[in-house]
Amino acid sequence: MTIKSHIIPMETLDDVRKPLAEAAGMPNAVYIDDSLFELERDEVLGKTWAAIGYSSDLPNNGFAKPVDFMGLPLAIMRNRDGEFNVFHNVCSHRGMILLTEETEVEGMVRCPYHSWTYDLNGNLKGTPHIGGVGVHKAEGFACEKHGLRQVRSHVWMGIVFINLSGNAQPFEDHIAPLVQRWSEFCGKDGWDNLHIAPTGSQMQLEVNCNWKLAIENYCEAYHLPWVHPSLNTYSPLDQHYNLIVNDDMSGQGSYNYNLSDVAGTRLPRFPNWPQDRLRHAEYISLYPNVLLGMQADHFFAIILEPRKKDLTVENLRLFYVGEESCGDEYAACRHSQLEAWKVVFGEDIFAVEGMQAGRQSPGFTGGVFSPVLDGPTHHFHGWVADKYAAVNND
Repeated sequence: MTIKSHIIPMETLDDVRKPLAEAAGMPNAVYIDDSLFELERDEVLGKTWAAIGYSSDLPNNGFAKPVDFMGLPLAIMRNRDGEFNVFHNVCSHRGMILLTEETEVEGMVRCPYHSWTYDLNGNLKGTPHIGGVGVHKAEGFACEKHGLRQVRSHVWMGIVFINLSGNAQPFEDHIAPLVQRWSEFCGKDGWDNLHIAPTGSQMQLEVNCNWKLAIENYCEAYHLPWVHPSLNTYSPLDQHYNLIVNDDMSGQGSYNYNLSDVAGTRLPRFPNWPQDRLRHAEYISLYPNVLLGMQADHFFAIILEPRKKDLTVENLRLFYVGEESCGDEYAACRHSQLEAWKVVFGEDIFAVEGMQAGRQSPGFTGGVFSPVLDGPTHHFHGWVADKYAAVNND
């Protein structure tokens, strides 16, 4: 259990939660304090649905992958029937780490210490010599009581989510406002017609910043003309609008996302996408650590993996419309699409790393917000402040 120390004073949190034109941002400590980084795992990310990986990283039934979630050892397991579950990656005997690398499991998951074995549903199946040499059972010891500890999880759009606390609202309710909103673009069945292609679908960036700065930067378009000059030519600032979907999501949209013409890509589109809105695009930060984007010819997700207070790994997947879009015919278009996003997200690095370095300054005390362009970012600050206030009130 995380020790709840160094909590931010309520007066500071109240300042963050003031109306946009009067509010301050979260203080430096939440970006640079090691103890607060650890606390956030359990009290901020852990109290809601946080993402830890992609189902496509477990390509076959009978596959298991270890995950380090802010210092917490977990394991995603895909059982023989293709079902995904998440467990604490420790043996119930003496707390030994079970998995150190992703693997196709032949038979059982075996602890390397005393060779206790578990199936891919987390059930303890073998306890060699537990009752003495050659005696594999012990009186009063029931294997069914000592399986792996499961973490509440859900897979949506190929993203594996967990709820550490176990008491967040059902995931279907959590994501419903976004599904409803974007179904107006892709249609109710459009979600089922998105696919990760063998090429042009993924990339990873390592960024020296706190995970929250990546969210804040993604929420707003204010920085486009200076940080993304190329993007600003085909999706200009004056064609953007702010979005606050509900308590857990905010972001921005564009009336004039025009990459297909600029880059010469001609990918299959959602068949139900309104013809008069083909250049619409929306970008949503799904708190706490997922960035999502929806366009007429693709969808993307970025999972932010907080490694340290000042280190975040961004794992991106591009999803294309229909199985045909994943074939060789569209390989060049997918490559162009991915390369365009590599440029955009690469350009953000200096900005979020610069803000991280700036959080070391006592001359910065949270900053202020544009009353017109910073609404979504302020919304996220308020969400974080609410989580810290809940800790104070415990």
